[in-house]
Amino acid sequence: MNESQKNQLELLGIKDANAHWNLSPEQLSKIAVDKGMAKVADNGAIAVNTGEFTGRSPKDRFIVEDEKSRDHVWWGDINVGFSAEKFDSLQEKMVAYLSGKELYVRDAYVCAHPEYRLNVRVINEYPWSNQFAYNMFLRPEERELENFQADWTIINAPEFKSDPQVDGTRQHNFAILSFTKKTILIGGTGYTGEIKKGVFSALNFILPTEKNTLPMHCSANVGKDGDTALFFGLSGTGKTTLSADPNRKLIGDDEHGWTPNNEIFNFEGGCYAKVIDLSEEKEPDIYRAIKPGAILENVVFKEGTNEVDYEDSSITENTRVSYPIHHIDNTVKPSLGDNPKNVFFLTCDAYGVIPPISKLTPGQAAFHFISGYTAKVAGTEAGITEPVTAFSACFGAPFMPLHPTRYAEMLSRKMKDVGTNVWLVNTGWSGGPYGVGSRMKLKYTRAMITAILNGDLDNAEFVEHNVFGVHVPQTCPNVPDDVLNPRKTWDNPDDYDKTADELAQKFNKNFEKFASQANDEILAGAPKASAKAN
Repeated sequence: MNESQKNQLELLGIKDANAHWNLSPEQLSKIAVDKGMAKVADNGAIAVNTGEFTGRSPKDRFIVEDEKSRDHVWWGDINVGFSAEKFDSLQEKMVAYLSGKELYVRDAYVCAHPEYRLNVRVINEYPWSNQFAYNMFLRPEERELENFQADWTIINAPEFKSDPQVDGTRQHNFAILSFTKKTILIGGTGYTGEIKKGVFSALNFILPTEKNTLPMHCSANVGKDGDTALFFGLSGTGKTTLSADPNRKLIGDDEHGWTPNNEIFNFEGGCYAKVIDLSEEKEPDIYRAIKPGAILENVVFKEGTNEVDYEDSSITENTRVSYPIHHIDNTVKPSLGDNPKNVFFLTCDAYGVIPPISKLTPGQAAFHFISGYTAKVAGTEAGITEPVTAFSACFGAPFMPLHPTRYAEMLSRKMKDVGTNVWLVNTGWSGGPYGVGSRMKLKYTRAMITAILNGDLDNAEFVEHNVFGVHVPQTCPNVPDDVLNPRKTWDNPDDYDKTADELAQKFNKNFEKFASQANDEILAGAPKASAKAN
């Protein structure tokens, strides 16, 4: 740490710290192992345990309510306000706690498009947290580090615990964003995803309000002819699997922006993937990316070895790996793409009623984007097979500070401006609901997406679905015709109609909280349910 770096920490109030600045992944891995904080797996990655928290804690994520945020943020259960005075007081406590300690500082940036670049300084209590920042954010050249000026600062202290009675937090852990101070405070949790999603939340505010750019929780790839495709979807819908295409290059895995000039850019410099039940056969790109430089979180080794048992969920189902994007061979450099020709909304419908592939109008696209639907099977208890609906606005509600209609209307405008096609893809059940039907075959889903990307459905015949109103192709190369019409896959068509109506009611009930700010076109994109849900 040189004198300039020391001064920059002291300006934040961190004094007498032994700060290691921009160490390499190799150096950080060695420090973590030497301190007993990590173990080396047989594939060369380090394995860490994030402690009490093995996932994000959405109820403990706050946004400072002040002049910058007050009239823009959609306040409520997701975006919870926090006092500016309490934020300042908590930051003073955190920097006092970090003073005199051994720290790890990373200068990085987000947004691969040079016009949107945002410099980020991450100050970590743990070496492996700093390595995570190296993996996940974009890495400046050496010459760019010489006069680096941070636009945003993240202060991350997993062992610092707040006092809820005094500090205004819900419990001892917290992640708090201040758009005025351009600072994110993260304490009381070692889960690294809070670092990644804190920056994503900031960009989801900054880009629409200041740059007229749509931020998106999606993966993106590009074909040989330069055609870009986007894949939105909640956990378990196949976003990572379907965007990893050997015939197309990956732009990014999780977070992107769509500019007014219709360019796509990756926010990140790495991937943060689930590894539960990982195998080389199912996810070859992720499996092979786990090598020196990667960080495994909360995995378990096979007894007496340093070989990871990916099937072991005894610590958590949310086992993870982070790695820099250059661990994947088939990527675009830099992580940019042109106007998206096709956008896919992925859902795992456990009710078995949504068509496996259908085309959406701009209004329907906005409605389904705001809804962010998938379904999960309700537990493992004997006899419980009823699916449970899961709605997450914009396919990423916990990270969206603005009202969901703000993002949806931007998406609709872009669709119209550039003629983008939006498709709803059901990777869930066919032939009946969970417990009766079967999961859609991956080879059929891949065939449908490939057909769209190749233009094979450009002149196909489409029929409007009687409940959801989406447009369903009647034929698709390498997919049986009956598979395309979910009603035909059920033994009893009347049961299908009843279940489809029940799901449509759930959609419309969920949408009631957004309806007052949705325009007529979006409202017209709703399914035609026979009655309101109870």
